[in-house]
Amino acid sequence: MSDLKINDLLNYALDSGASDLHLSVGSNPMVRINGEMKKLQLPITDLKSMEKIRDEILNQNQKERFDKNLEIDFSASLEGKGRFRVNFFNQINGLSAVFRTIPSVIKNSEELGVSPIINKLALKDRGLVLLTGPTGSGKSTTLAAMIDYINENKSKHIITIEDPVEYYQESKNCLINQRELGQSTHSFANALKSALREDPDVILVGEMRDLETVQLALTAAETGHLVLSTLHTSSAVKTIDRIIDVFPAGQKDQIRSMLSESLEAVIAQKLLITKDGNGRVPACEILIANPAVKNLIREDKIYQIPSLIQSSSHEGMQTLDQDLQRLVTQGQVSREHALEIADDSEKFEKGIY
Repeated sequence: MSDLKINDLLNYALDSGASDLHLSVGSNPMVRINGEMKKLQLPITDLKSMEKIRDEILNQNQKERFDKNLEIDFSASLEGKGRFRVNFFNQINGLSAVFRTIPSVIKNSEELGVSPIINKLALKDRGLVLLTGPTGSGKSTTLAAMIDYINENKSKHIITIEDPVEYYQESKNCLINQRELGQSTHSFANALKSALREDPDVILVGEMRDLETVQLALTAAETGHLVLSTLHTSSAVKTIDRIIDVFPAGQKDQIRSMLSESLEAVIAQKLLITKDGNGRVPACEILIANPAVKNLIREDKIYQIPSLIQSSSHEGMQTLDQDLQRLVTQGQVSREHALEIADDSEKFEKGIY
């Protein structure tokens, strides 16, 4: 199947509403639509096809990085149609690639179906706002909406550090500089160090992956910048634990203090298939770092945070189960699907939130 046309496949992915296109030597091409993998009625992909696609898509610098690391993340465009986050990697049968579709239009909070509180958080002057959730839960899309809201409503200097750059942000009222790992910087930590000398107001860090990046992000938030970032954690409590656990035992008290001062919010997001099966909607746990939350972090009583979230809806906080109940009540998702996702399925089934 050496005549496989990558542009045709990418066009199909965009037109069908697929979130991902999967190509793998030894398997049929597949797409993910509304969270479900679907096999395309095409022949099995051979090595010659994949090598051709690799050579068409990767530039010389990317080919060298791929040869060295055996895998690579980058972004690519299909002219006039859309952008993709691409990962090429090696597997036992040869080459594989995943193309994640990135919509050309950035949706706002209302269009995404997330809480409008993200707009209030986007306009904060300083502090740390974290978007968390599993891969493919819409973290980058929500962050893009926040950056766009700042771009529309403030006059700021925004620096993004991404791996890779997904949504292209055009400067409106703000100056936006987007940096991509491997292309315009070698690491999140390097770019963050540099960013602090580049007069930013807002810094987006694609992911807080290691101790140095976490430490620099906390420092940036503490020194008067708004820092937006992501972690692959499933709840607000696990997010706070993860940040603290990155550090050696002797530093944990100091980090709790830093985090209690700089944290503004944690939004833990999951995507659910809609009741009609034709789309997906986000369900979010929202933690706002009010004085009571900051005090619990400082005193290492993080386990008390869930009950505080539950009783603080008047401040914009909500548990995942409370948001799931809203989606069920509005008829957006089925009760059965919500029950699978709920943090406490027993209480959820009994209607105790």
